[in-house]
Amino acid sequence: MKYFNSLASMFCVALMGMSVLTSCEGGDLYNILAPDWLSSRADSIANAKGSGQEEELEGMMEDVYTIGAVDFSTGWWNQFSKYYQIPEGAVWNAQFNLNINPNASNTYKNFALIITNDVDRGGDGYAEYGAIRFDNQPSGNSEWGDYIDRSLVESTLTFSTDTDTGVDKLGGKVTLTIDRSAGGLLVKITNGTVTKTYKQTSPLVNLNADPSNNTIRAFIVPEGSYINFLSTNIEPIGGCTSAEDKQPLSMTLSGVPSEVLVGTEMAEAMANVTALVTFEQGVTKTVKASELIFRAIPNYEELGQKTLIVLYNKTFKGVNCDEPIVATKTFSVVKELSAFTETVVVPNPTILGATDNTSGWWSAHTDNIKVEPKETKVVNFTNYTTGENNWNNFVIVLNKANLAEYAVVRADNYGWGDGYAACTAIGGPDDWDAWRAAMNGAKVTAYITNNGDGTADVKAVMQGTDGVEYVQEYKGINTVDPDDFYFRFTVDGCHMVFDTELGSPDCSTPWWSAFTHNVKVKPHQICTINFTNYTSGANNWNNFVVILNAADLREYAVVRADNYGWGDGYGACTPSGGQADWGAWLSAMNGAKVKLQVVNNGDGTADVKAVMHGTDGVDYVQDYIGINMVDPDNFYFRLTVDGSYLKFY
Repeated sequence: MKYFNSLASMFCVALMGMSVLTSCEGGDLYNILAPDWLSSRADSIANAKGSGQEEELEGMMEDVYTIGAVDFSTGWWNQFSKYYQIPEGAVWNAQFNLNINPNASNTYKNFALIITNDVDRGGDGYAEYGAIRFDNQPSGNSEWGDYIDRSLVESTLTFSTDTDTGVDKLGGKVTLTIDRSAGGLLVKITNGTVTKTYKQTSPLVNLNADPSNNTIRAFIVPEGSYINFLSTNIEPIGGCTSAEDKQPLSMTLSGVPSEVLVGTEMAEAMANVTALVTFEQGVTKTVKASELIFRAIPNYEELGQKTLIVLYNKTFKGVNCDEPIVATKTFSVVKELSAFTETVVVPNPTILGATDNTSGWWSAHTDNIKVEPKETKVVNFTNYTTGENNWNNFVIVLNKANLAEYAVVRADNYGWGDGYAACTAIGGPDDWDAWRAAMNGAKVTAYITNNGDGTADVKAVMQGTDGVEYVQEYKGINTVDPDDFYFRFTVDGCHMVFDTELGSPDCSTPWWSAFTHNVKVKPHQICTINFTNYTSGANNWNNFVVILNAADLREYAVVRADNYGWGDGYGACTPSGGQADWGAWLSAMNGAKVKLQVVNNGDGTADVKAVMHGTDGVDYVQDYIGINMVDPDNFYFRLTVDGSYLKFY
């Protein structure tokens, strides 16, 4: 057995005790002079460093925790402070130490203050007023949002570009104030050397669904920096955190590979594993593999499924804890890593069957679609049905090029054909009446897999109109010639509308308002999707966006066409570096043919690769290699748009 991170003897005992396990994301803008109350309020907030005195604020409570990785690796929208709620008429004061990377070469490597309505980030109805970053660059993105008027910003330090020197001046002890006491909005950020203010006299538009609730929230997002939070006068959601050390309570693993090649050292195999550790008082911290203790049972050197046992034995402050915590996950040691490709396709015709659902059995078919050995084809569509019978829904036919059938499988856990008898049919809802009703307008993602060994699998994930996800699988269909394997769709008292576009053709679709279906990418699988990208041309970001997430839409990373991204796993990736001439690229993207690949490396990392054939005839490349903190067994992607439009083919 190979180990790394030696255990103290007491932890060895704890580990050995585990060995019995066998598997285990428009309002009005204002541009007027601030009245006397704002100037007075701003001047009343003492300049701690400039005055040479420590600023004293009343009513401060200890709230001690860290935001961001101390090695300065935290990417944008990767880690967040707690939520601080600020009612109308209230003032929020906070103090924290901002740690700037001494090697930082970009002015935006500090933090942003995000102001939102009174809803959890990403929750239903979540809306942002905007963001105010500590650096000030009038020609850049140091503030943004529909409800932030940049003309109301003042700063004692202004940068012309994001590569100007001086970002180090932003570090140190920061006092942050959001003042709503006189009906407007005053934001002041100061470390005594640099002071930045936002002074709005008009009341904020209420973005809450409940008009009686005019509370706003604030939270802090670092980028390439980290923050040691110190104190607040408003208790955050979840409560304050004391300065006392904290014992670990539990942890959740990310990045555990689904397969490990036999002979691979444990340290190498688990190098991308991270753990989200929860400590007392609900404080969390992301821990890297180098701080974790690994063991696998049974024998790691042998082939087969293993249970990975992971121990963590440190307190929040990094000393030995009273009792180590344990988490487990399964993986397999294999002779050869699995290798599959996936392609998202749009069948022809793009609407199959009469739209009044009068098409009879076997009366309409799509074209044949070939599936190569070790390939999965993915098709997204909306299913419509008369609802009279279970079988009045989509049907998938597996056949040769000459249409000789291997098997026919339906949406309702039924099929036939030479290869059908050997398969395992998994599915069938508990309530068939509810299922039939929910299938009229259901969003379906179908996966057709050629295993390359004479067998095939079919899986349909059906998002019913009742909000329930129904799944139907047919695994192990046999008598298949892997070199002559096709599929097509047919209908019976139903019709199908295949997904061919995303967004409005006039490129008016706003940010985060339209999405494709979730597409699963299995470990060691490459998924390819082809589409034409259209853009308003207003900004670089008005193009396609790729979201990598889990089944429940928890995000690993979000990456754009223009060399920018964010998320838990984004900080570790290597972007390709963007384009040499952004103006030419943006113009060429209006009608560009895009080949997009999403890669699940199976080891806790993922890649996104895009080749964009511009209307100028130039091939532009944008890659994001090594996105981490991915669960390879729970990895999906979807696309969204922002002032853009996608046409799939």
